[in-house]
Amino acid sequence: MILKGKTAIVTGGSSGIGEAIVRLFAAQGANVAIANRSEKEGARVADQLQSDGFSVIAVKTDVAKEADIRHLIQETLQTFGQIDIVVNNAAAIMSKYLEEFEVEEWDRIFDVNLKSVFLMIKHSIGELKKTRGSIVNMSSLNGLIGQKMNPVYAATKGGMNAMTKALALDYAPFGVRVNSICPAGVTTPLLEQWIQQQDNPARTVQDLNDMHALGRPATSEEIAQATLFLASDAAGFVTGVALPVDGGASLGY
Repeated sequence: MILKGKTAIVTGGSSGIGEAIVRLFAAQGANVAIANRSEKEGARVADQLQSDGFSVIAVKTDVAKEADIRHLIQETLQTFGQIDIVVNNAAAIMSKYLEEFEVEEWDRIFDVNLKSVFLMIKHSIGELKKTRGSIVNMSSLNGLIGQKMNPVYAATKGGMNAMTKALALDYAPFGVRVNSICPAGVTTPLLEQWIQQQDNPARTVQDLNDMHALGRPATSEEIAQATLFLASDAAGFVTGVALPVDGGASLGY
C-alpha cells in the first residue's frame, strides 16, 4: 500500500474521476477526506468505504467558498492530524460559444475550476510544507489544445496548467511537488452531460472514440492510476508537469 500513513483531500470526490481516486487512494492505505458540494453523495461514498474498513470522511464543501475550504482543512486535520496530498478535481463545464455566455456563467466555471484551486492551495500549503506533500490538479487536454464550443472551460484548464508550473517553482524549496493531469475524453457523468448538450449525441460518442488513437475514452480508474503515481513517492522527482493521459488524442494530423 503505497499511500499508507498519508492523508489526502480529494475535491469533487463523489463521482467520476474523483470517486475513482478516492477509492484507489483508500485501497492504497491513505486516509481520505472527500470534499463535495452534495452532502448526500459525499456521504454515500464515505459510508461505503467506511463499511469496508477504510479511513474516509466526507465534508460538505462548496469549493468556490473560502469559508467552506477553511472548514474542510480544519475537519481533515482534526480527524487525521496531517495533510500530505491535495487533489483538485472538482470541475464544471458548459459547452457553447463565448458570446453566448452570461457573466454569471463565466464566473461560475472559473470559480469551480480555478478559484477553487487557489483557495485549496492557499489554505493547505502550510500543512503540505510540513509533510513535504504533493498537489495534483485535474486539468484537461483542453488546457493544452483547443476544442470547439468550449472556450471558457479551456481557459480555466489552461490557467490551471500555468498555475501548476508557477507553483512548482515556488514550493520546490519546501519539497512540495505540484503537477497536473490532462485527460482527453473520460467516461464520467460530466462527459455524459457534455455529450447530451451536443446537437447529435450519437455522432459525438463516435467522434470521441475516433479522436483517441486507442479507440475509446479513458475510464475513471485509468485517470485515478495516473493521479496515484503523481501523488506518491514513485513520482518523487516529478514536478511542474502537465501530463497528458489522453490515449493518443493529442497525436496525429
